[in-house]
Amino acid sequence: MASALYLAHLNPLTRAHEEIISELIEAADTVKVMPVVFRDGGREINSRSFPFDYETRRRMLRAVFGSSIDVTDDYLFEAPFRRYLPPLVRSRPWALRRRILRGVEGGYFTYTGDRAEYAMLLAYGLRPRLGRRKEVSATSVKERLFRAALGGDEQWRGDVPGPVAKIIDGSWGTVEEYAGTADQTNRVAGMKFPKEGWAEARGGA
Repeated sequence: MASALYLAHLNPLTRAHEEIISELIEAADTVKVMPVVFRDGGREINSRSFPFDYETRRRMLRAVFGSSIDVTDDYLFEAPFRRYLPPLVRSRPWALRRRILRGVEGGYFTYTGDRAEYAMLLAYGLRPRLGRRKEVSATSVKERLFRAALGGDEQWRGDVPGPVAKIIDGSWGTVEEYAGTADQTNRVAGMKFPKEGWAEARGGA
């Protein structure tokens, strides 16, 4: 049995993501999709770069793929996030790796379309497979969403699956909340982390 693991932001789920996951369904016996979660204690950290919470992204995936994939929050980083780097030197990266592989039996591979992320997944021993980067990025879709929320005439619906557009409409308050805010992201070793929670944890257990 071969399992495909897809660790991604999915913020939001785009047609490019839909294409990638559909290809993984064809290539593997099981597909485990893990939208990344950043948490400080019991609170999920969201920002302009990560506006939609895990539950909203899970609903996006379920609306498009139903039960044909497994969706979990196993790709979970707990503040302070700096303790996950360098990979597999500290205890937290080992715990993260075990969590990602929870329930995975037999052969597996992780998918990425990014060379920097490929190197990080390789360092984590997650057997990455480098795919072709798709044209539409979640970052560009997010920016169109934010410009639309600020009153611009932005066309974003064609870049997300129909069911996802409906979920975004129902979560438009989230888009408006972050549309006028500054980017609060650290980019380290090919990965994006919220600045909040990078150096220290503030939330409760």
